[in-house]
Amino acid sequence: MSSPKTLYDKIVDEHRILSFDESSEADERLLLYIDRTVLNEYTSPQAFSGLRAAGRTPWRPAASLGVVDHVNSTNPDPGAGALDDGARRQIEYLSENGRDFGIEIFDLFDPRQGIEHVVMPELGMVLPGMVIAAGDSHSTTYGAFGVVGFGIGTSDIEHLLATQTLVYRRLKTMRVAVDGRLAPGVTAKDLIMEVIRRIGADGAAGHAVEFAGTAIEALGVEARMTVCNMAVECGARVALMAPDDKVIDYIASCPRAPSAELLAQARTEWSSLRSDPDARFNKEIALDASEVPPMVSWGTSPDQSLAITQSVPDPEDIPAARRADAVRALAYMGLAPNTPLQDIAIDRAFIGSCTNARLSDLRDAAEILKGRKVAPGVRAMISPGSSNVRRAAEAEGIDRIFIDAGFEWRRSGCSLCLAMNDDSLAPGERCASSTNRNFEGRQGIGGRTHLMSPAMVAAAAVTGKLVDVRSLAATGAL
Repeated sequence: MSSPKTLYDKIVDEHRILSFDESSEADERLLLYIDRTVLNEYTSPQAFSGLRAAGRTPWRPAASLGVVDHVNSTNPDPGAGALDDGARRQIEYLSENGRDFGIEIFDLFDPRQGIEHVVMPELGMVLPGMVIAAGDSHSTTYGAFGVVGFGIGTSDIEHLLATQTLVYRRLKTMRVAVDGRLAPGVTAKDLIMEVIRRIGADGAAGHAVEFAGTAIEALGVEARMTVCNMAVECGARVALMAPDDKVIDYIASCPRAPSAELLAQARTEWSSLRSDPDARFNKEIALDASEVPPMVSWGTSPDQSLAITQSVPDPEDIPAARRADAVRALAYMGLAPNTPLQDIAIDRAFIGSCTNARLSDLRDAAEILKGRKVAPGVRAMISPGSSNVRRAAEAEGIDRIFIDAGFEWRRSGCSLCLAMNDDSLAPGERCASSTNRNFEGRQGIGGRTHLMSPAMVAAAAVTGKLVDVRSLAATGAL
């Protein structure tokens, strides 16, 4: 009788071609088959150049999809966005490589263009039990579907394209059990920020993290993607959730979903994709969802976060091992210890990214913005996660809510999440952001980023400062 297995180990074992050391230990080196990848214009050029130089072609071109998302402008006026020569060449080269190697590309003018981790699931290309590797660390997003998804470097992209395999080292496993119910005004973004705060930026390093529990099961599929997306910010190389009927129904609604007949056949198998009851994890963490508050980051790492009702910490109260990081973070952020977080004024507000720019995120923010206006002196932007999300929001009239409130309704792309385009913060500008990282310079040299949920960003935009979104939802008026 075989020993109990985690979901992660089951999927890895199904995709293992051979083991280099015949070990069943957590650090086993193996050759892993990869089902699919998504390519972008920023991390794929060197890989394609390597293929060309070696005279190789992709092993399975149909297993790849290319999208433009990192360097493109999101200016709503197609003729107004600025592209430097490097960005223009990256976009052109992706299209050239797609044409020469038979890979489908969603370029700037494709109606399906968008951020890779939004586009792949909404098409129905992410299916339970798959292994998906891509040149972006937030490929953990796909774990919401019961997929082993992880980011890889450029040399690995080349190897993957040429062989449809990767040399891979098996990870340790961690289970984060979240039971109970999230309170009103608290979202999946708050949940994962609290997990990161509790275990630290390296708390899951070297691990595949499985999220489980009644609170996870209660989340919608898009909310689950948010949790898996940001798991990488606590060091996780893979994030996973057992697929259920919500996942299968989501896939069934997608344009490239398997046929109804195949879905019916797959439903039983996919529903069985879960860790065995007696499976052992290397680490286990438990969390009560009802204790999670609306969160906001104060520093320059996602784990430097607190409840919005708290104050900026005093470095003297922080453990010695992390004190120097806190001192540097406060200096960069221009914050004084013990300042109430809700006293911090902002200059910019941004809703977007592969973390929080799906239709449900836009709906959450729009609920806060109805009948309200962006505060004087605040520049507010919204960049939907894909062109499909943008059109769906427009069909519901959500765009008018944002525009009437004073937000710029922009096109799809990574945008202000990482400032590789003409969207960036000026030195010293402070931004309430729905993105995933608040590193120094991430949104622009000298820019200061506070991470939070889309609804919290909307609340900050209309008040001009960091604020507890529950106070707006409770009063219904400013």
